[in-house]
Amino acid sequence: MDNNKIRNPKFWVPSLYLAQGLPFFAVAIVANQMLKSMGVPNDELNHWTGLIGFAWVFKPLWSPFLELASSKKLVVVGFQVFGGLCLGGVALALHAPFWFAGCMAMLALVGISAATHDIACDGLYITSLDEKGQAKYAGWTGTFFNAGKFFTTGGLLLLAGHFEKTIGVVPAWTICFCILGAIMVALGLYNGWALPLAKNEVTADTNAGAIARTLWEVIVEFFKKPGIWISIVFIILFRAGEAQVQSIGPLFLREARNLGGLGLTTAEVGAVYGTVGTVAFVVGSIAGGYFTSWLSLKRAILWLILAVNLPNVAFYLLSVFQPTDLSVIGVALSVEMFGYGFGFVGLILYMMQVVAPGKFQTAHYAFSTGIMQLGFVLFKLFSGDIQISLGYQHFFIWVMLCAIPVAVLSQIIPMAARPQEQEEPAPQAAVRAG
Repeated sequence: MDNNKIRNPKFWVPSLYLAQGLPFFAVAIVANQMLKSMGVPNDELNHWTGLIGFAWVFKPLWSPFLELASSKKLVVVGFQVFGGLCLGGVALALHAPFWFAGCMAMLALVGISAATHDIACDGLYITSLDEKGQAKYAGWTGTFFNAGKFFTTGGLLLLAGHFEKTIGVVPAWTICFCILGAIMVALGLYNGWALPLAKNEVTADTNAGAIARTLWEVIVEFFKKPGIWISIVFIILFRAGEAQVQSIGPLFLREARNLGGLGLTTAEVGAVYGTVGTVAFVVGSIAGGYFTSWLSLKRAILWLILAVNLPNVAFYLLSVFQPTDLSVIGVALSVEMFGYGFGFVGLILYMMQVVAPGKFQTAHYAFSTGIMQLGFVLFKLFSGDIQISLGYQHFFIWVMLCAIPVAVLSQIIPMAARPQEQEEPAPQAAVRAG
C-alpha cells in the first residue's frame, strides 16, 4: 500500500479515535469494576478514580505547550505507546504487596497520558482535514471513540468475568490489562505508520514564554465573558445526577442482593451495560442531535435535561424490585443510557453555541469541556459516600432530585451567544460519553 493511500482518513481516523476511547473508559469504568472485584468499597474506589479524572479537567492548561513538539503525530504516537505501557503496569502492580497504591499510580499515569493524547489527537484531526473532510468523518470519531467503550465495558468485562470464575480475580484482571496495554501499543505502532505528520508551525513566538503569555490571555478573556460564572454553574450542575449514576450504577449491578444490589457477575455487567447500553447511548445521541436541530437549543434544553435525568427512575425501580431476568435489566439500562445520550447533546451544544463563541472560540470550548469534566469528577468523588449513607434506593431518588436546580436554571439563563461575540469556526462535535 503506497504512502498516499495510507494517508486516506479511512485508514487512520478509526485507529486514532479508538486509541482515544480505550484508556478513557479503562480509567472511568473498567478500573472501578476491577477494584469492585478486589473488594474495595464504593466510596474509596470512587475517591481515587475520581481524582484521576482531574487530568481531563486541567488538560487545557498544558495543551498549548504541545505546540513545542515538532508534530502532532509525534505527540499522539508517543502517548499511545506510553499509555499502553502504563496499562501494562497496572497488570504488574496487581501482583505487588502494595497493589492498590501501585495500581492507582499506574492509572494516574494512564489518565495524564490519555488526557494529553486527546489534545494532540483532536488537533491532528482538525489540521489534517479541510472543513469538508472534518464534517465527513465527524461521525467516525464518535463511533470509534465509543467502540472503545463497547470493547472495554462489553467484551473486556465478559472476558474478565470468565477468567474470574476459572483462574481467579487477580489473574483475570492481569490478563485484561495486559490485553489493553498490548492493543494501545499496537495502535501506537500502527499510527506511527498511518497518521499524517501534522507538523506544528514554527514561528518566532513558538517558545514556552510566548505560549504562556497567550494562555494567560485566553484564560483572562474566558473569565471576562458576560455571565460566565452562571454558565460555569450550569455546566457543572448539568452533570450532577448523571455523574453519580454513571459512577454508582455499574457498582450497584455488581453489589450482592442482600446489600441492595442485583448480584450480577462481571460478565453479566459487560453483557448488559457495555453492549446494549453503549448502543442505546449512541442511538440516543444521534436522536438528541436531530431533536435539538429541529426545535432549537433554547426550546429543547429543558427536554434534554429531563431526558438525562428522568430515565434514572430505571435504576430506582431496579433497586426496589431487584429483578433477576437479565433481559429486563438490559431493557431498563437501555432506557437510561438512551436518555443519557439524548440529553447530553444539550450540554455539548450549550458549550459550543453559548460559552465558546468569541475571540478564542476553540480554546474556550476546550476550557468549557474541562469545566464539564470538573462537574463529573466533583460528583463522582462523593457519590460513594452518599450511596453508603443513603443506601441504593434512596440514593437513586437523590440522583433524580439533583436535576431540579439545573432544570430551573435552564429557564432563566440565555441560551444563545451574545451578538457582540466574534465568530470563529466552531469546533467539531462528536457523539462521545465524556
